Amino acid sequence: MGRSSTKAKLIPCFGLRDTRIEAIGWAIKADLEADVPSDPLYIDLLANALAVRMVELVFDRMSPPERSSTPRLSARQLRILIEFIETNLDKKLHLADLASVAGVGTTRLKTLFRNSTGTPVHRYVIGRRIEYARAMLSTTKMPASQIALAAGFTHQSHMASTMRRVLGHVPSEITRP
Repeated sequence: MGRSSTKAKLIPCFGLRDTRIEAIGWAIKADLEADVPSDPLYIDLLANALAVRMVELVFDRMSPPERSSTPRLSARQLRILIEFIETNLDKKLHLADLASVAGVGTTRLKTLFRNSTGTPVHRYVIGRRIEYARAMLSTTKMPASQIALAAGFTHQSHMASTMRRVLGHVPSEITRP
């Protein structure tokens, strides 16, 4: 990767959350649990992707953050956009509406949001909906169907399938009060 291996130090970091590592882990888990395993080349590629991402994280921590010339949303735009998303999770969120809130075009918003958060807009919104639904499931006695609607899912089975895909478990597996 064009970096000096003599400077690398692997230091345990608990509580690290990296969306790319999570995605690779979910892909590996899905393959292990599949009735028919994938081609061995697929698992090799996933293992390589995991190793590359871990090396990237090691070197990212070593070097001081530098000002990137990558275009990003301003701190104010990002704060306003995230507040808008949080307050409107129960509604259909369209890219054009989000772009309007941020004061940019739709295509530009996709690029700026990803550069600012490291996550595409759609994945961010789905993640927030899942977290909101999971919090509601674990803290209230509200029926799952109402929680699904309050979190912005079209129906309970949509929430369940999305949670299974992203979290690896369904709403019924979450401990209720």
